[in-house]
Amino acid sequence: MGAAAGFALAGCLLLFGAPLAGEAGDADLHVAPGGSDADPGTREKPLRSLEAARDLLRQRRRSGQSTGGATVWIHGGLYLREATFELGEEDSGTEGLPVSYRAYPGEEARLAGGRVVPRAALRPVADAAVLARLPEGARGRTLEADLRAAGVADLGGAGLEGGLEVFCGGKRLQPARWPNEDWALARRGQPDSKLEKTFRFTSGGEGPRAWRDPAEVLLHGYWRTDYADMVVRLERIDREAREIVLAEGLGDGPAEGRRFYAFPVLEELDRPGEWYLDSARGLLYLLPPEGFGAGEVEGEVDDEGKVDVEVIVSTLTQPMVALRQARHVELRGLTLEATRGTAVLIEGGLGNRVAGCEVRNTGGDAVVLHGGLRNGVLGCHIHDIGSAAVALVGGDRAALAPAGLHAVDNHIHHFARLGRSYRPAVRLEGVGNRVAHNRIHDAPHAAVLYSGNDHVIELNEIHHVVLETSDAGVLYSGYDWTFRGNVVRHNFFHHIPHPPGGYTRVVYLDDAHCSTETHGNVFYRVHQAVWIGGGRDNVVENNVFIECEEPVSIDNRGLRWTFLNPDGSILETGMYQKLKAVRHDQPPWSTRYPRLARILEEDPRAPLGNTLERNVWYRSPWRDPEAACRATSPRHIDRPYMRIADNFVAEADPGFVDAASGDFELREDSVVYRKVPGFQPIPFGRIGPMRGGDGDRAEGRGGFSGTARRE
Repeated sequence: MGAAAGFALAGCLLLFGAPLAGEAGDADLHVAPGGSDADPGTREKPLRSLEAARDLLRQRRRSGQSTGGATVWIHGGLYLREATFELGEEDSGTEGLPVSYRAYPGEEARLAGGRVVPRAALRPVADAAVLARLPEGARGRTLEADLRAAGVADLGGAGLEGGLEVFCGGKRLQPARWPNEDWALARRGQPDSKLEKTFRFTSGGEGPRAWRDPAEVLLHGYWRTDYADMVVRLERIDREAREIVLAEGLGDGPAEGRRFYAFPVLEELDRPGEWYLDSARGLLYLLPPEGFGAGEVEGEVDDEGKVDVEVIVSTLTQPMVALRQARHVELRGLTLEATRGTAVLIEGGLGNRVAGCEVRNTGGDAVVLHGGLRNGVLGCHIHDIGSAAVALVGGDRAALAPAGLHAVDNHIHHFARLGRSYRPAVRLEGVGNRVAHNRIHDAPHAAVLYSGNDHVIELNEIHHVVLETSDAGVLYSGYDWTFRGNVVRHNFFHHIPHPPGGYTRVVYLDDAHCSTETHGNVFYRVHQAVWIGGGRDNVVENNVFIECEEPVSIDNRGLRWTFLNPDGSILETGMYQKLKAVRHDQPPWSTRYPRLARILEEDPRAPLGNTLERNVWYRSPWRDPEAACRATSPRHIDRPYMRIADNFVAEADPGFVDAASGDFELREDSVVYRKVPGFQPIPFGRIGPMRGGDGDRAEGRGGFSGTARRE
C-alpha cells in the first residue's frame, strides 16, 4: 500500500474509532489469503474466506458462545470474489456492539470481482490474420491471453455497463476505440430518405482505419441532445465517403454536430493500455501500458526483483457484498474493486455503515443503499466508477417518514466512466436523506440528482463536473410539484465550465420543481448558478456569487405548457397525476406543506412564491430575474413571481479572508454584515471532508482542496 493510501486508511480508522489490533476481543476472527477454513480463525491460524468467518459467528451465536458484536479482521491481500458475500438479519450486531468486517490496520485488504490473468498467460500475438489487422505500430507489441483457460466463463455482452473490463496495476484500461480521444461529429448534410440510418461524419484527427467487421462495432455518443448518451450498433462504414450506416435508426437521424466514438475495434488497437476482446474465441488482446514488466506499473516483485504486473478482468455481475435486512454491520477500511456490477448493496436494515473504504473500478454503481433506516457511507474514497457512485433510496413518501440514509465525509471523483449521463456522485430518492461534507469532482454530468422530500445537501465542495454535457445541472431535480422541503446549504461550488454555445446550471430546479431552499452557498466561477425552471416556493437567500456569469434566473415555462383541454378542463398530465398520487391536500402532506395543499386553488402552472433575498454579488452581473423573464417570455400572469429584497452588489472585495487562495470566508468586519441586514455567516471552513476518504487533511479547508483550483 502506498503512503497516501496508508494515510487515508489511518485517518478513516481514527475518524470512526477503530480499536488497535492488540485490542481484539475473544469474539474476533481473522481472515487471510493464506489461511484455511478448517482453522479456528485466530491471528496465528486465520480463516481463508469471509463466508467461513460469517458462518463461524453464526454458529457461535446459535450455541450461545456469543451474544454481542464481533470484528472480523481481514488481513492484507487479494480476495477474488466469484459470488456475492451475503449478510442477513442473523448476522446483525447492536448499536453499541456492531459486527465489523474490516481491514487489519496497516494492511490493504482487497476484494475484487474478477479473475487475475497471470503474466505468463500473456504471450505475443502469433496469429498472422490478427497481426494483419493490427496497426503497424502495435505488431510485435500486442499480447494475447486465452481468458477461458484463465477461468473466465462469462465473457459478457456487448455494450458499456455490465460488460467485461480490464484493469492493470489498479487502473481501468480503455477498449480499443476511434478516435482515441475526444469525439467524431455527425453531419446531417441534405435531408433525404436515408437519414434515419445514414449520416456523414468528421473528426479532428486521423480517420478510421479499415474495419474488417463493422457490424461488431458499437457507437457511443450524444446522439440527440447534449445531456443524454446512448449506444447504437453500426452496420457499415464508408471510409472514403466518411459515411456511416447504422444497424438501427435514431428517429430522424442524429442531430447536426452530435458527438460519438466507435468501440471496440481491433484495427484501432494503437495506444498503450488499450485492449480488445474476441468474444467468439475468448481471446484478450492487450497493448500493454507504459512500464508493463519494467517496474513502472504497480505489481508484485519476485525474489529476483522482476515485476509481475497484475492484470485483472472483471467477471462478477452481482453485488460483491450485500447486506439484506442486517442491523449494525460495518464494512471498514476495505478496498473493493474490479467488478462488473455494484460493489456494496445494503437493502433494508438499520444502522449499517460502509466506512473508510476505497471503492474503485466498478462497472456498475459503487454503493447502493436501498430502504432501511440510518444506513450510511462515511469517509470513503470512491473513484473510477463505471456508473453512479452512491445511491441513497429510502423513506416513506406516503407518510413523509424520513429514512436518515447518509453519504458523509467522502471523496468521490471520476464516476460515470462508462455510461456518461444521469449517473451522479449521489442519487437521492425518497424522504429525509443527507449528503454532507463530501468532495466531488471530475465527471461528465451531474454531481447530485435528487427527487422526493426533505433531503439535505450541505457542506460539500463540488467542482469540475458537468464536463462534457450541456443543459445539465450540478444538482438537478424537476418535473414534480410534490418534491418539497429540500435544502441546499453551505456548499462550495466552483470551476463549473460550460461548452461553447451550451450552458450548465449548478442548482438546476427544472420543469416546475418546487420548494428547494438554496441557502448560504458560495458559487465561484460557474455559468448559471441557480435556475428556477418555472417552479414555485423556491428560496434563494444568503448566498455569495463570485465571478458567475448568470447568478440567478427564473422562467415561466409552466405557463407556456399546454395543461388544458379545449373545453378548459384540466388535462391529466403527469404533473397532475403525481399530485393526486400523494393526496397532497390531506395530512400529513397538507400539514407539512400547506402551500402545496392550496396549489390547485391558484394557477399551479405559474412560478409563484419564490424568494431572492440577502445575497451577495461580487464580480457577477446583477439583473432582476423576474424582469428578465417577463422581457423574454410570453404568456405571463399579473402576479409577482419572486420577492426580491436586500441583495448586495459589491464592486470591491467585500471582506474575504483570502480570495486569491480561494478562502471565501467573510471576515467579521466584512461590509456584507452592514449592507445586508440579517446576513448569516457561512461556515466556509467546515465545507468539504473533515477527515476525507483520501486523508488529505484533518479539519477545515480555508481554500481550494488539492488540485481543485485548476482552470
